[in-house]
Amino acid sequence: MPKILIVGGGYAGFYTAWKLEKQLRKGEAEVTMVDPLPYMTYQPFLPEVAAGSIEPRHAVVAHRRHLNSTNIVTANVTYIDHARKVATIQPLVGEAYEFAYDIVVVTAGAVSRTFPIPGVADQAVGLKTIEEAVYIRDKMLSNFDKAASLPAGPERDRLLTVVVVGGGFAGIEIFAELRSFASSLLKKYPELSFDDTHFHLIEAMGRIMPEVSLPTSHWVIKNLAERGAQIHLETQLTSAVDGHIELSTGESFDTDLIVWTAGVMANPTVVRHTDLPIEERGRLRVRADLRVGTDEEIIEGAWGAGDVSAVPDLTGAGVGGYCVPNAQHAVRQGKLLAKNLIADLRGELPRQYYHKSLGAVAGLGVGIGVLQSGKLAIKGVVGWLAHRGYHGLAMPSWERKWRVIWGWWNNFWLGRDIVSLEAVQTPRAVFEEFASRPKPAVEAAPAEAPKKAPARKKETAEVK
Repeated sequence: MPKILIVGGGYAGFYTAWKLEKQLRKGEAEVTMVDPLPYMTYQPFLPEVAAGSIEPRHAVVAHRRHLNSTNIVTANVTYIDHARKVATIQPLVGEAYEFAYDIVVVTAGAVSRTFPIPGVADQAVGLKTIEEAVYIRDKMLSNFDKAASLPAGPERDRLLTVVVVGGGFAGIEIFAELRSFASSLLKKYPELSFDDTHFHLIEAMGRIMPEVSLPTSHWVIKNLAERGAQIHLETQLTSAVDGHIELSTGESFDTDLIVWTAGVMANPTVVRHTDLPIEERGRLRVRADLRVGTDEEIIEGAWGAGDVSAVPDLTGAGVGGYCVPNAQHAVRQGKLLAKNLIADLRGELPRQYYHKSLGAVAGLGVGIGVLQSGKLAIKGVVGWLAHRGYHGLAMPSWERKWRVIWGWWNNFWLGRDIVSLEAVQTPRAVFEEFASRPKPAVEAAPAEAPKKAPARKKETAEVK
């Protein structure tokens, strides 16, 4: 029975495993999926998680709950030696070991791509994981609490200033959601006013959201400006040392929260440690049928999909001729990869990946959104409903769909939860502070040698 190894449990990896479970015949193959996290994150929901509109656990899908016949290994794949068909697996605990496979599926995803700008690595946070979204939410809430106890001045301004770098979909959504979040928080903080909050988005290009039309992009900029947010186009971040922002325009200000969304790159843990072919931008070289290789050469037993792979875009719409790294492509590639892999096992020909974009939806805060499908552009409340409707239904499994939708329903009537759990980063701090500790042992003084009794004088009898 052939062994299939799936490297990465994100969109593409999860959907590949999920569909393989449903379509493989009994005993046709053994599937193992390796990922350092025990869940898949639905990344389009991260801006709403950061803004308190979605419970963090509802935006992730537990591997073990939904993959019943797949072997789940919570670990890192540190090397893929396809010449030997062996992967090196490093568990979270214990020694590394080699895993022999017959077929490898590389779906390791992407990570935030940064530039060597002073201060960014030390001060900024990305938006690729659920942990980052929770950090952003808790940071904002904690900063509002701190600022409410301070008089007007530089320190309060710093705490209430939010900076987002990158004007793509992720950047605009997190920027708009946080602006909406801040406005709702002000109702609970009478010590603070709208003018105390400052929001800056920094984009190096001359426009935002390249996935939508220029008129729609301009509408978003106007809408955000009306809500008190500043968008710096054709502007570069030159320094962020100690939270002091310096821009290429000469402007500068201080902040305590920098969110970096200016690009992604293929997971370097995998693509830098394999003998599989890698293209010039550091992604796995993949054919249109999702087999690793080129039109001239196929690497037998190797498949790839998702953000880690350079998949040709046969529609011609992709930048550089490749599919853009987004959830829409990753999910559909994962589904097709499972079908193609099974077809290959059964001696059938795989199909090429061809997916014309359905359009784009973006949430810009509660009650505000945009939908762009071809020349059709819908903005405002209807665009927001389209955003929630599309992603609510796209969330894997009905169990997760209902959790998300139920959370939205609760928030509609009860409002967002504004409890900061920042202290969860150091959960033992209070316990350690007040915990009773054993008193240090007192060294016993060395025992003195017993004193000798004084010698008795001999009584001499007087001889008479």
